[in-house]
Amino acid sequence: MDVFLVISCIRNSFFNKFSSFLSNKVSKLRPMVGEAKLIANRVTKPVSRDDLFHFIKSAISNEQQQTDPFYVLDLDAIRSLVETWFCNLPVVQPFYAVKCNPNPAFLKEMAALGTGFDCASLPEIETILSLGVSPDRIVFANTCKPESHIKYAAKVGVNLTTFDSNYELEKIKKWHPKCALLIRIKVPETSGATFKFGSKFGALPEEIVPLLKAAQEAKLQVVGVSFHIGSRAINFHAFDDAIEAAKTTFDTAAQLGLPKMHILDIGGGFTSGPKFTDAASAVIAALQKYFPGELADGHLKIIAEPGRFFANSPFTLATSVIGKRERAEVKEYWISDGISGSMNFLKYDHDEVICTPLIMKNPTCKELKTWSSTVFGPTCDAADTVLKGFELPELDVNDWLVFHNMGAYTSSRGNDFNGFKTSAIPTIAYEN
Repeated sequence: MDVFLVISCIRNSFFNKFSSFLSNKVSKLRPMVGEAKLIANRVTKPVSRDDLFHFIKSAISNEQQQTDPFYVLDLDAIRSLVETWFCNLPVVQPFYAVKCNPNPAFLKEMAALGTGFDCASLPEIETILSLGVSPDRIVFANTCKPESHIKYAAKVGVNLTTFDSNYELEKIKKWHPKCALLIRIKVPETSGATFKFGSKFGALPEEIVPLLKAAQEAKLQVVGVSFHIGSRAINFHAFDDAIEAAKTTFDTAAQLGLPKMHILDIGGGFTSGPKFTDAASAVIAALQKYFPGELADGHLKIIAEPGRFFANSPFTLATSVIGKRERAEVKEYWISDGISGSMNFLKYDHDEVICTPLIMKNPTCKELKTWSSTVFGPTCDAADTVLKGFELPELDVNDWLVFHNMGAYTSSRGNDFNGFKTSAIPTIAYEN
């Protein structure tokens, strides 16, 4: 059967299943790889900007003298992203990267929608299991793990992990010898990614044969290959290079007499929006090119480890203006969260900041003059500067600045410097 037809059949066969799933509010779903949960005639839509602002203003008004920051989590946005994923990558089961944002309400929704989870530590595994998720929906995706974490994985039945060194094989042999293994390989760094991982993770091409032989001699099960093209990739032809390298590793294992591999982990690097369809098309094309037979007979399990794709856009951060100063033509403001907190990512990831003012006396901010403005975070760190030269209408203390797309590596990377506790910022869930 033609591979494209196979993929189309997978997409169509699960069309009604996912529609029924959402309409009936099923609380949990545990799909097998390739079970595309898709809606076509009806699309789950994220909350509109107007509704979001109305909700935020209501939340502020309901709390007297509310000045602390808070997140709004759009549950419909999560569902829309899951639909988008399976519409474009119906043969790839997402294992959400918990490190990106371990917010409990977010994880609960992801679990209910049937995704798997990429965990990198004992605490992350504990968190996911506490949601009632089966351990077979977890990949322990860390190539260098503390022995105590390996022992815990064995105890609770997390039986899939990654490795890229002999020393890791020795630990796994000692503490979790029945665990299925994915050899993490370093792939050509051609993606133009903001963050590349090859210097720390992945077996070099000349290390693959020795590692496979070492696993074979230790009687450990190497069941597949994993890779990561880098975070925030822009050149998706890199998936062709990476999947070709993975196919070479599959063939090498077969030549060495290892049992036939059956799992391909294509990692992360996905972002939501128009770029995702380009990335998905590149993945499908490469899978058709290098694994046509495996796709056709259904013997290849394909997983991915997206984080930013699912976590970023559902979260909105509301921060209050707690201070103000004027210098010449520049307005300066202090807000209730900053670089030491949720906006820690600005230190290393110069992403576009999408900020909208919420003036309590004029929520729409229509026809207001704007000024060149500087926005500081609340701490005593001089580097705690969130925005500079940013056009804003004049704000007063107790007005608000709302930051959009604030779910990826925000609260999870913040700290408690000066007593401003990022971990204590509450999240309010919202759905239409």
